[in-house]
Amino acid sequence: MKTIKRIIKAGFINFWRNKAVAIASVFVMTVTLFVVGSLILGASFLEGTLGHIKDRVDISVTFKTDVAEETILDLEKSLEQLAEVKTVEYTSPAQELESFRTRHADNALLIQSLDEVGNPFGARLSILAKDPSQYETVAKFLDNYNQNQGQGIVDQISFKKDIIDKLLSVIEASRKVGFIISVLLVVMSILVTFNTISLTIYTAREEISVMRLVGASNTYISGPFMIEGIVAGVISTFLAIIALYPMSLWVRNTTINVYGGIDMVAYYVSDFGRVFLSLLVSGIALGLISSFWATRKYLKV
Repeated sequence: MKTIKRIIKAGFINFWRNKAVAIASVFVMTVTLFVVGSLILGASFLEGTLGHIKDRVDISVTFKTDVAEETILDLEKSLEQLAEVKTVEYTSPAQELESFRTRHADNALLIQSLDEVGNPFGARLSILAKDPSQYETVAKFLDNYNQNQGQGIVDQISFKKDIIDKLLSVIEASRKVGFIISVLLVVMSILVTFNTISLTIYTAREEISVMRLVGASNTYISGPFMIEGIVAGVISTFLAIIALYPMSLWVRNTTINVYGGIDMVAYYVSDFGRVFLSLLVSGIALGLISSFWATRKYLKV
């Protein structure tokens, strides 16, 4: 127990004694953790934005005017049983007509024409899939169902395939870019922290040589440097989490009117614990890996 206390104490003393090296390590790790934290918040922001888009993209099935309501409701039940389907909404011909009248209330000529010809609209089903990639499967099911009805009951099947394809591309690209950036920054942070710890070890080489001569174990020698790495990681975590708040505030004020009111500050506050814990674990891991790598290399000499 005393040995552990001495190692921890020596680690803190070395950290504050080598201020220039410590500042360099903390700065690089803070930048890395800040970007990692930004990616965590950005991923949530993007998922929220894409979620809004997903909820607005569906398959619209318009039926012929002579199709019985029971037939359409049977198809609705069949669609609801599909694993790919999230919700199915039925709109009657009367509701379609009323909706059309509301949208074109300022066009008196068009409304008068409707009064003369009657209701030209058929019923409609709006189908929302659980995932955008599943719309193709739902569309094929509808085609097959329509073909099995003899002359067919469907007037038109429409869904914005180009929007869905772009949506899927954005999701996939954002995940890949975020992963690549995170990996590059983590590697950079480990290398820089490794070099700074190596410099600390080099400046303390005479002290370490004396410790070896008196029989100090590798654990006792490397322990303080490991503590230095942990301290740097913890300090960097607090600096990064503090810096994330004004960044979230700026992003919210800049984009809230563009993306429909997704509040990154609200996410930052509500999910603060998870973000902080993620950065803390990452910071400690970076410090430990860098320190372990540097001390292991030295102790092999």
